[in-house]
Amino acid sequence: MMKIAVDATGGDHYPQNPVEGAVLAVKDNDQLAVVLTGPEQEISKELSKHDYPKGRIILQDAPEIIGMDESPAQAVRNKPHSSIVVGLGMHQKGMVDGFVSAGNTGALMAASAFILGRLDGVIRPTIATYFPTVKGMGLMIDAGANLEVKPEMLFQFGVMGNIYARDIMGFETPRVGLLNVGEEKEKGSETLKKAYVLLQALPNFVGNIEGRDILAGQADVFVCDGTTGNILLKFGESIPDALKMLLMGAIKKRQLEKEQVALIISLLEEAFAPFDYQRVGGVPFLGVNGISMVGHGGSSPVAIKNMILNAVKMAESDINKKIIASVA
Repeated sequence: MMKIAVDATGGDHYPQNPVEGAVLAVKDNDQLAVVLTGPEQEISKELSKHDYPKGRIILQDAPEIIGMDESPAQAVRNKPHSSIVVGLGMHQKGMVDGFVSAGNTGALMAASAFILGRLDGVIRPTIATYFPTVKGMGLMIDAGANLEVKPEMLFQFGVMGNIYARDIMGFETPRVGLLNVGEEKEKGSETLKKAYVLLQALPNFVGNIEGRDILAGQADVFVCDGTTGNILLKFGESIPDALKMLLMGAIKKRQLEKEQVALIISLLEEAFAPFDYQRVGGVPFLGVNGISMVGHGGSSPVAIKNMILNAVKMAESDINKKIIASVA
């Protein structure tokens, strides 16, 4: 039976959402057990409100809590009994098959690198994030873990993103593109030029991708440094709300009937469904020696459930063995 540890103190709505998400996950997968890490008394009280398969949700006391505004490195060092450190420690010892959290991203990244370590051959672990395009969901890597990069790191991001997109997202042959200021291989900084040459070793490398090509879906995996990726990620998150505001302003000017407004809103919600983070739940740290995933701070129970199930899929796919073999 697969066993995933869940940070019950992670996110803006703990322990309610992590606990309910864990309950939903074990009900969805009858070959799954979940270990909830956090203050045992508080978690037990919340868990008592739910009906769930007995024996498949286990409590692991971790009384310390890492806040969203704490320094990642200091929090990991100073709070050894936090849910993140305890959960990742269980994973490192082989007691669970993966760890997920909707808590402090920096603390989880620091703890994952420190406790789990790097995969053999990986220069730097990275964080990958889903990014919607008109052709479906794409993958952007790095999304903020490595603000400064070397060409070899960008090459490894492409390799790891390619494996994740193929084995977890279901692309038969993911198209890998390098984000740059122009499509010609001579464009960009020296780092990007050298990365282009290295990425040509991938048979599915489609070359440089410009900003206008992202939403158009000209690649399935978008390789970039963490600064670029994080800016694009936050910009992408703002698109649905901005368009909704503009649309509602236009609707108000036109003084449309209620039925017309309802239809427009319904179409808008359908069009923006791919931007809904709940469908994915969480994103992985790739290159660490284990399965570690982080979710949005406002993660709903459904998002937590989907993050847990994605961690199961990663563990079952032996993705880390494939990364080691590829970067070697």
